[in-house]
Amino acid sequence: MGVKISRRLDLLGFLCPIPVHETRRALGEINDGEVIEVICDDPETLHDIPALCERLGFLLDSAEEDSGIYKFTIAKVTGDL
Repeated sequence: MGVKISRRLDLLGFLCPIPVHETRRALGEINDGEVIEVICDDPETLHDIPALCERLGFLLDSAEEDSGIYKFTIAKVTGDL
């Protein structure tokens, strides 16, 4: 993958609104250039996490699903992409 993960957020077993709330809090704590990986199993996050990233201006680098486990890689970027 090549992206260096700064922090992993394990939200397995939590249902809406906890995954979005905790992801939002974690995104508020990272610095420019940092990347977090969010792992959850709530299917609602497939819509909610990308919408959160768009609303807050974070880059959703990837969103993957494997056997009901969802992994999101989110970066804080500034400047021109």
